[in-house]
Amino acid sequence: MIRMDLRPTPSRFWTSASPIMAVVLTMIAGGVLFALLGKDPLVAIRTIFWDPLFGEFAFYYRPQLLVKGAPLILIAIGLSLGFRAGIWNIGAEGQYIVGAISGAAVGLAFYPLDSFIVFPLMVLAGALGGMAWAMVPALLKVRFGTNEILVSLMLVYVAENLLAAMALGPLKNPDGMGFPGSRNLSQYDSADSWIVESAGLHWGVVAAVVAVICAWVLLNRHMLGFQIRLTGQSPRAARFAGVRPNALVLFCLGTSGALAGLAGLFEVAGPSGQISIDFNSGYGFTAIIVAFLGRLHPLGILLGGLLMALTYIGGEIAQSQMALPAAAIQAFQGMLLFFLLGVDVLTNYRVRFGKTEVA
Repeated sequence: MIRMDLRPTPSRFWTSASPIMAVVLTMIAGGVLFALLGKDPLVAIRTIFWDPLFGEFAFYYRPQLLVKGAPLILIAIGLSLGFRAGIWNIGAEGQYIVGAISGAAVGLAFYPLDSFIVFPLMVLAGALGGMAWAMVPALLKVRFGTNEILVSLMLVYVAENLLAAMALGPLKNPDGMGFPGSRNLSQYDSADSWIVESAGLHWGVVAAVVAVICAWVLLNRHMLGFQIRLTGQSPRAARFAGVRPNALVLFCLGTSGALAGLAGLFEVAGPSGQISIDFNSGYGFTAIIVAFLGRLHPLGILLGGLLMALTYIGGEIAQSQMALPAAAIQAFQGMLLFFLLGVDVLTNYRVRFGKTEVA
């Protein structure tokens, strides 16, 4: 007989060990998946986790860790604030898209003006665009008590259609010979977010580091951070402590939307370069895995974002060198969240083995 006994206090050991255990279990299960596809599981795991860092072409792939990791970290930091307070923003992908559209629209409106003021205006527009999109579920929750999970998720599909409309309509490159997509912003000096392209460094990387630091200070040194943690742990106690739940909903969703919008802006002004129909790459959904992999802690999210970026890069190498299907790589990444949630049960529960007592 196996039973689960509630621990009197959460296990510190499993709190720290569960992300590591989840990664190990993901490697094992992923290896089985790759074997079923007729691929050498050890080679596949080595290709995903080792080759981008220490392989023959690691000098090319290492800078990509910053490129792929920055948007994941930015979005996950914003999501973690809401998750800690029990506010579930699942629509960061939509906020990422709208932030990119808003920022790109400002940059293209000033084209070809060469002025230092253009990029800051794009950054502001990207943040406000993402925030405005997140405020829709926030205001509906505050005013009508709707479920922010469903509303934010459904708005992702609205944002995807808005993206297609912009790429084929108002933001379409007039010199693009009829092809969908905007001008290449990374070739427009006033709208370029690259700092050192060869090193993978752009302003999104800087923003991600600043977000990690600010989130740590907020959660550990500010009263608002205490209110966020208290609301997540005990909503009733938070109300007695004077926490205003509606204000917290607006803050958490607004902040996560702004950071997701910034991630979209820095991506469209740098690595991606343009608004296109397939601009969205799933960063908003993957950031959910990053947030939980990092235990909703800013420093953990920093490490989790880099790890997930490694699976992106390694997955692309595995697809090209081993002919692994993209769906298999996505399933491999999804396993990480499921194993993390599964192993996380041991943080609050102790497994007991024994016979059932009969009265």
